[in-house]
Amino acid sequence: MTNTSPRGHAASPTGRASIRDVAARAGVSVTTVSHTLNGTRFVSDAAKAKVHEAAHALGYVPSEVARGLKHNTTRTLGMLVPNNSNPYFAEIIRGVEHHCYGAGYSLLLCNSNDDPQQQADHLRVLAERRVDGIVLVASGDDDAIVAACKDLRLPLVLVDREIDSIAVDLIEVDHAAGGELATSHLLSLGHARVACIVGPADLRPSQQREAGWRRALERAGITPRADELVHGDFSPESGAAAMRRLLQSAQPPSAVFVCNDMMAIGALHAAHEAGIDVPRQLSVVGFDDIELAAYTSPPLTTVAQPKEAIGTGAAGLLLERLREGRTEPRRSILQPELHRRATTARPQA
Repeated sequence: MTNTSPRGHAASPTGRASIRDVAARAGVSVTTVSHTLNGTRFVSDAAKAKVHEAAHALGYVPSEVARGLKHNTTRTLGMLVPNNSNPYFAEIIRGVEHHCYGAGYSLLLCNSNDDPQQQADHLRVLAERRVDGIVLVASGDDDAIVAACKDLRLPLVLVDREIDSIAVDLIEVDHAAGGELATSHLLSLGHARVACIVGPADLRPSQQREAGWRRALERAGITPRADELVHGDFSPESGAAAMRRLLQSAQPPSAVFVCNDMMAIGALHAAHEAGIDVPRQLSVVGFDDIELAAYTSPPLTTVAQPKEAIGTGAAGLLLERLREGRTEPRRSILQPELHRRATTARPQA
């Protein structure tokens, strides 16, 4: 059976009204419909009224894809994150999306599941979808991601994790300063042995936060032991496993700097599981200040990243390139803050 729309003409094969359907119902040309809806040329009030009535009656929605092809813009931005189940990335996404929405752009989100090859594939797909620009939180800096970034002919902003070999905009917190801030806080309370649960060794933020930990210890005249540094993967499970290792060592630490809040939540769980009182017997500092950090038991002392500023700043850098044509890369390094809650205290005698 042939599907027909009002006045007997054939409807679009998709079942949705097309611009030709609107023109046929209004009794005007397709060109008149286009100029009316896009405001690109004078159309008489009578013809406009007919077009708008027909479009409303048929439920016609202009094709953004077709419009984008015509004007070489889709008013859509892409964003890739390593793991959208991590509340830290969710809060960054919220800032990016809020700024994009206010500027009249839509956001297309992809998740790489911490797989660099999958992220490289997503970059190519977003380019094929003709997004106007991309915000990227890289899953490392291996060859697949670097090659995909270099192949892009789109504005690109890196968030949180820089890649040395590509010259693009970057916005991130000073990770090393944050690691130093957390460790200095624990040292100021009187803890002489401060262990560190760090993230993956090949990620720049992990390396920088570890460097901050080492810098604070060195300034205090303390050389950390090899067993006082344990790696995780930024997940609660890895934080719990790392804390168990530290607690089982011959000389367990009295304080631990954990390089993200998700691992810190796992570390708190492992301490509770082992019957360790936090902060009376063990002090813990996290990193990120996700919203959940204030609701752990006890509430987590953590290094806060300005997540809203990072998200809106990333979107702002991208829109600045699109609107102003800026080509020189910009670096925006934001400063962290320590939010002291209830997981840190002076060590017991």
